[in-house]
Amino acid sequence: MNKVLVKLYVPILEMQFDVWLPISRNVSKVIILLVKAINEFSGGIYNPKSMPTLYDKSTAKAYNINSSVKDNNIKNGTEIVLI
Repeated sequence: MNKVLVKLYVPILEMQFDVWLPISRNVSKVIILLVKAINEFSGGIYNPKSMPTLYDKSTAKAYNINSSVKDNNIKNGTEIVLI
C-alpha cells in the first residue's frame, strides 16, 4: 500500500480530518498539500503566514520535514497535529 490513513488535528480551527497521505512523499511536501486542502475545506479561513509544523499527537514530537512519511514512522491510524 502506498498511502496511509491518519487523523489530522488542526487546533487553530478546532477541526479534525481523516486524510490519506502518500508514504513516499517528504513531510514538507505533505504539509504544503495539507495546507491547500484545509484552506479549501475551511472556506479560505486557514491561510498560515509561514509553513506550519506537523507533530505526532501522542508524543508531541515534530516530524522531520526532510524525510518521507514512511521514514517518520507515520502509519495507518496515526494521529497528527498541524500547528
